[in-house]
Amino acid sequence: MKIKILAVTLLLLMGCNTSTKETVKEEPKMEKPTSHLRHVVLFQYNETSTPEDIATVEAAFAALPSKISEIKGFEMGLNNSPENLNKGFTHCYFLTFVSEADRDTYLTHPDHVAFGDIVSPHLQDVLVVDYWTK
Repeated sequence: MKIKILAVTLLLLMGCNTSTKETVKEEPKMEKPTSHLRHVVLFQYNETSTPEDIATVEAAFAALPSKISEIKGFEMGLNNSPENLNKGFTHCYFLTFVSEADRDTYLTHPDHVAFGDIVSPHLQDVLVVDYWTK
């Protein structure tokens, strides 16, 4: 009887041990850039610029990604740092490019130049910093 139980147990274990090979299809991997070029723009608006003026500028800036395909990302926001180190710069605009060539195309693009005509009457100062992410 013990031999029969041992034989059945061995057969069951051997049956559990058989492996079935399944082919798992992997998704193709997209090459992602290892770094992005960030274009940070800070505006200090004139004291005479109204909230409506600033809203017009912001709408024009926010429309640029739909007009200039080289812009891969766009964000904007108001300074809310409690450190009071903004030196009068209140509005931040953050653009992302994948290459310096794309950034250079943006800088000379007719829609960006036209945006400059919209914003320049309202600016007291502007600060621009570009950097590659690490």
